[in-house]
Amino acid sequence: MNAELLAAFATFAFVSSVTPGPNNLMLLASGANFGLVRTIPHMLGIGIGFTVMIVLVGVGLMQVFDAVPASYTILKIVSVAYLLWLAFKIANAGAPQGGETQGAPMTFLQAAAFQWVNPKAWTMALTAITIYAPDRSLSAIVLVALVFGVINLPTVSTWTLIGQQMQRFLTDARRLRAFNWTMAALLVASLWPVLAG
Repeated sequence: MNAELLAAFATFAFVSSVTPGPNNLMLLASGANFGLVRTIPHMLGIGIGFTVMIVLVGVGLMQVFDAVPASYTILKIVSVAYLLWLAFKIANAGAPQGGETQGAPMTFLQAAAFQWVNPKAWTMALTAITIYAPDRSLSAIVLVALVFGVINLPTVSTWTLIGQQMQRFLTDARRLRAFNWTMAALLVASLWPVLAG
């Protein structure tokens, strides 16, 4: 990958990582409900999980979709169902009781596994491999994964920090409940490109 193409890819990785999507909306909600420190495993799970996902998609999973097109439809159905369940969980996270929010933030493994049912993550991975590693050579795939890994973690962390800053505003149970319901609604709305496509 030459310098010009690498710069274009880095821009793609930044924009696709920092814009709203299921990961970022859940980190915003987690930052608001649990704070930065308790959300670190969630952030690391996204960053590392997505990097691993890109490598696995590049070295073989794209061929599965090429050979069995119905597998992509099944993935979409599972992804939508799981995201609807997550939206329900966020909406019903509960107001703080005794200074602690009910529920728990996502763990590292949960966040890493979530990448496999996250429609935006799939779109980002498939697009990155198709455009920036078209020959699907291992070196090109690893470079794409590494660039995403370096860019993804700081950008998604921004959403957690914004959520944490919102904690002061969300000390009232009604405001926190409204925030959680709004995050749940936005998570459902983020499914529109999947459903429309």
